[in-house]
Amino acid sequence: MKIIVMGASGHGQVVADVLFQMWTKGREMEIVGFLDDEAALAGTRVLGLPVLGKLADLPAMPHDCVILGIGDNAVRARLFNELTSAGKRFATAIHPSAVLAPDVVISPGAVLCAGVVINTGGLVRENAILNTCASLDHHGELAQHSHVAPGVHLAGNVRVGEGALIGIGACAVPGVTIGAWSVVGAGAAVTQDVPERATVGGVPARNLG
Repeated sequence: MKIIVMGASGHGQVVADVLFQMWTKGREMEIVGFLDDEAALAGTRVLGLPVLGKLADLPAMPHDCVILGIGDNAVRARLFNELTSAGKRFATAIHPSAVLAPDVVISPGAVLCAGVVINTGGLVRENAILNTCASLDHHGELAQHSHVAPGVHLAGNVRVGEGALIGIGACAVPGVTIGAWSVVGAGAAVTQDVPERATVGGVPARNLG
């Protein structure tokens, strides 16, 4: 299976490393290289992999599937939808150190980084990110294009809406819903539902306007 990573910056390199770690554990794949619109990266190598061209060059590159290495949720969602409409297949990246209950469901295009823990009933939808050492407790759900940053801990039955961003080191009590395209600040403690497109922060988390 030939995989191209879309994006060669920091998050793209993390995604490539997750794929590499999967390969070392026996997963059959070939990481072909990166595509990135940063002109200075063209023709260079990142993590030993070639930057083959720009994102628009994908049709000319031999591949079986792609994965998005872009941290910005809105950009990642747009590209995911464009590539889906073009009939592209998405790889799923799950670091070998991740601990998943047997019934956890991980959808195509999702990225689970080193040290992730997901307990029973967990659901991670398409193109979502559960970053380094983050945890999703029982029956939690991450919607499409959401991003849970490193060190976040979400208690049981927490729902994270489409495109929401949970900042580094934040946490959420059982049963809360974090609305679509909302932002939870770093280190915040979410103790009640967060509306869609809101920005909250603090302990306990409050609307920041």
